[in-house]
Order: sequence, then C-alpha cells, then structure tokens
Amino acid sequence: MEHPSILSVAVPVLAVAVGVVLVCLRLRVAPVAGLLVAGAVIGPSGLALLPEVEAVHEVAELGVMLLLFGIGLELSRERLRGLGRALAIGGPVQTGATTLVAAALALALGAPPREALVIGWVVCLSSTALVLKLYGDRDELQSLHGRSAFAILIFQDLLIVPLLVLVPVLGGDTAAGAGAVLLRLALGLGALAIAIFASRRLASRVLGAAARGRSHEASVLGALAVCLGLAWLSEKVGLSPALGALLGGMLLADSDYAHQALSDVVPLREVFASLFFVSVGMLVDLDALARDAALALGATAAIVLLKAGLGALAVGALGAPRRSALLAGLGLAQIGEFSFVLLQIARGHEVVAEERYQLLLSVAALSMIATPLVVASAPRLVDALLRRREEPAPTASAAAARAPQVVVVGYGKNGEILARILRRTGIRYALLDADPERVERARAEEEPIHFGDATRREVLEATGVTGAQVVVFAISDPLAVRAALRAVREVAPRAQVLVRTRHVHEIEPLERLGAARVVAEEYETAIEIYTWVLGRFHVPRNVIRAQTRALRGEDYRMLREPALPEGVSRALAEILVAGTTDLYRLAPDSPAVGRTLAELDLRRATGATVLAVVRGEAPVHGPVAELRLEAGDTVVLVGAHAEIEAAFALLGGEE
Repeated sequence: MEHPSILSVAVPVLAVAVGVVLVCLRLRVAPVAGLLVAGAVIGPSGLALLPEVEAVHEVAELGVMLLLFGIGLELSRERLRGLGRALAIGGPVQTGATTLVAAALALALGAPPREALVIGWVVCLSSTALVLKLYGDRDELQSLHGRSAFAILIFQDLLIVPLLVLVPVLGGDTAAGAGAVLLRLALGLGALAIAIFASRRLASRVLGAAARGRSHEASVLGALAVCLGLAWLSEKVGLSPALGALLGGMLLADSDYAHQALSDVVPLREVFASLFFVSVGMLVDLDALARDAALALGATAAIVLLKAGLGALAVGALGAPRRSALLAGLGLAQIGEFSFVLLQIARGHEVVAEERYQLLLSVAALSMIATPLVVASAPRLVDALLRRREEPAPTASAAAARAPQVVVVGYGKNGEILARILRRTGIRYALLDADPERVERARAEEEPIHFGDATRREVLEATGVTGAQVVVFAISDPLAVRAALRAVREVAPRAQVLVRTRHVHEIEPLERLGAARVVAEEYETAIEIYTWVLGRFHVPRNVIRAQTRALRGEDYRMLREPALPEGVSRALAEILVAGTTDLYRLAPDSPAVGRTLAELDLRRATGATVLAVVRGEAPVHGPVAELRLEAGDTVVLVGAHAEIEAAFALLGGEE
C-alpha cells in the first residue's frame, strides 16, 4: 500500500537536506543554519514544495525525542553529580531572570499580564537540539562554557513539564483550580517514575540479550523501544514526550549497554534531527516577515542580546570566569524548540494574540537561524570585548614559595594525573583551572592551584608562567587553547609549551602559534595499538622504541603521509620474518613447572631454542637441560616469531 502523502514530504525534505549539507560543508558553514534557511524557502510561505507540512512537524518530533534520549544516555549518575551546582544555580537563575525581564518588557509594550508571563516563558527556553549539535561539531561540549550551557539546557528541558501544564491554566481551562493541576502533575510524574522503575531491569535484559546474541537489529529495536515507549507513556499521562525520552536515556545511562545504545540511535537521530531543523525553518512566514522585517529583526536582536547577557549572568553566578560566562551566554541566546510547542498551546487557549504569535514565531525561528553564526563568532567577539576591559588578577590559595618549573593548565583527569607525577618526582608545579568546583576540590587536596581564565595575561602571570620552563595545556577547549597559547607566548616567550589535542588537524595551527609539542589523541591511540601489536609478534623492545620515536617524530609526519617510507616498511617486514628473542615467566599453573627442559623438548615441539633460565635475579649457570623448572622462572627463548609463539602456547598450557 502506497502512502503518497508521506513520500511527498520525505523525498523533497531529504533531497533538500542532502544538498544543503553538502553545500554548507563546501562553504564551511554550519549545516544547521542551512537546514533552517532551506526550511523557510521550501515551506508554505516560500516555494510551497510540501503539500503536507504538518507531517513534517510530526516526523520531526522524533528527532527531538531521539536527541534527548541520546542526551539522557550520557547523563550517568557521575556526570549528573558534576552538573549539580550548574543545575541547581545556573538553571534557575537563567530561566527566572529571563522570564522576569521578558515579561516586564512585554507588559511595558502593552501585552496583558497572563500573555506577558507566557511570553517570558517562551523567551527563557533555549534550543537543546541546536546548541548541543553546534557544540558537538566544534568539540566544545567538554569545555567549561559547554558544560555550563549543557546543565542549563537540561534544567530548561525539565522545566517544560510544569510550563506545559500551566499554560492551559492561564487560558482558563481548569475546572478544579490550581490544586487539580498540581495533582495532575504529581500523578503524571508518579506514573512515569513507576514505569521507569519497572522497566529498568527489563530494558537491561533486552539489551543484554541483544549484545550476547550479537544482534544489531535487536539492539537498535531495544533502544528505540525504551526511547519511544517512555515518550508515549509520558504523553499519555499528560507530560512532554520529550521528557519521557530523556528519562529513558537516563534509565540506561549507568548500564553496560549505554554506549552501544547511543551508537545505535545516532544515525537515526541525525536524520530526524535534520528534519526537525527543516521543520523549524518552515514555520517562518516569509510574507509576514517581509511586511514587518524591521520589527522582527529588531526584536530578534534584542532577545539575543537579552538572553546572552542573562545567560552570562547565570554562568557567572557559578563562579566561572568572564570569558566562559560570555561564551555560554551567547550559546544560549536563541529561543528553543519547546517554545514553539508552548506558543501553539497558548494560541489554542487564546492566551497569546494572533499578531504577537506570528511575531514570536518569526523571532524564534530567526534566533535559531542566527545561532550558528553567533556561536562561531563568539570567541572572537568575547576576546575583543575582554581586551578592552582589564580583569583583576586572581589570587592563589597555595602559591608556591618559588616560581614553578611547570604550569599545568586544566585540572581534569589528565591534569590531575600529571600533577600527581610531578609531585612524586619533586618538580615544582602550579595548576590553573577556570572551573570553580575543580579548584575547590584541588585546594582541599592542598594542590598549588590558581583560579582564572588562561586566556588572560594577568592570570597567567599570577600563576607563575613567566618563570616556568614548561607549560602544559590539558584542557578540552580548542578555541580557548589557541587564545591561551597566544597569551603564553606574549608573557613567557622562552617557555616550552606542550598542548594536548583530540584531532590531528589542530597540530599545524597550534605549532604556528608557538607550541613546541602537540600530542594528538587520535595518533597516540593508534601508536599504542601499533606498539602492542608489535610486542605481540615478539619484535624486540629496542626496535619498538625506535619505531615509536619515528612515528612521533616531526609531529607524526610519518602517520600523516599516505604510506610508510619504503625503508621503514621493508625493515619491519624483515624483522617480522627473521628470528628474535623473548622472555617467558612461568606461572604457578604452567604445565612446565616441575618438568625439565629435556622432558619438554621445546626445540623439537616448537622449533624455539632455550638460551638460558633466570631464577630469582640471576641466570642459572651450566647446562640447563636437566634443570627442573619452578614457578617464577624466566625462560629465555630464541627463534622465529612463529616458533616463539608456539613455545609460549606450550609453556602456557594452551596446546
């Protein structure tokens, strides 16, 4: 049976989406911006290519659900604890302040009180789908401003539940008053909580069975069943389906199958999220926008500035440096996807007048269209703004008596491990981090840590960079690293700077900025695997070390070339064919324990020859053929790689 209405929607939307993404990649523009603009062009007020516009919106809702399901999968208990202060402080400050200011402005412009309140709610929400997509593409989700914005977005997503219940109340649709509304909300949340508790074990069992059976189909269907099942149930009890999807992801976040479930839904999420962005663009009424272009553009600019400022205020309330606060504020400066849902409900209950509904719809869509450009230009705008205003240098709680030899920027996992090693080796060091929670934790451990923004010269000087021999950047914020590297080169031109980066394409730009060494996680992982494989084939350790040095040399130049140099390839091939030596330490359960080498007859059985046996810390002198082997003895073998492998198997009881 054919479904022409669905096909007539899906084909043009997907064709436009593919074309837009390819063009945006060629122009190095965020694809999200292109999808939003394309939606406006092909929408009902543009070329009107889609006869069933509502079908696009319905399908696009799946994109929001899958996106929030993926977010929930990453919200393990450990990560939620890390977001605690931002959720408890940043979220309420941002939403409360934005609602009050926006509602006050709407009142001043003549809106009735209840309509002004709804406008405040509409304006306070930002786009989780858009911001996380942009931050993920820019590798900024683990930065301080990325984590802060993420926490506030999660708070907003949770806030949508009571807002969806309260909007009909403002429209007079409440026969039993506020008490009934609160009871309805409590019953809905209770029913959803019971369903989540009941389905926790079932979901883990289903995904576990899929994993054990190596069934990709069962894994995908299981993840979708959890996501859409809880979304459906959430809708049935009067709550947001997106909330159910979010809680479904959180249900699996601490299970062993969270990463597999996330990888299963990512392809579907990308497709439906693209439909969502196209559908948002289709909401723009180009005719109304053309008539009131000045008003719509002015209102959009005012709301973006308002939300950026209040968002920065909220992140600043967490103790974040000014730069991180401003970057997070600019990231949260748009009106979000759930605002469209609120607007439609408010319009249906006659809470928002038709003319203001159309204006808010256009402003919300325009703010989302502008967001990719705002996020991309935010670092340059913030750095230019901060250069005009001097920020007082922070003080350290545990400043070293003498200038540090090493300054470590970033007290995440890598920075913490490096600090521990430096402390044990007696090298003087100082730490710098812009996350107040990390700084507080480090100070409790009596670490010499300073709080501040590494992109600021005065902060670096207060940390002791000017006298340091080495500066190490261990932070996951590529743009902040570049800005901070420029500042280090200005205040400490002789310091050797090491930078950790996740991606290879960052190596050359960082070197041009003055990094003496760039450690790329992508290549380091490959080198680690490569050296393990060579060891597995019994390549001598000195050869492995030489190969490792060659691979890391000249900033991984050998790995960046399409093929290994011929001499290197030939040398490795000769090593793998030729004979080598290796050591095998006998475990207590080895079948060789208690037997002599003559009884084992390794040479006849495997081709490998025993050169010596080491017992304790010294080799056994004299003939070893009749030596009865003991647990803990080390056997020195020589032979071809395959022969030594066979000897290892025999000594280990694998044959």
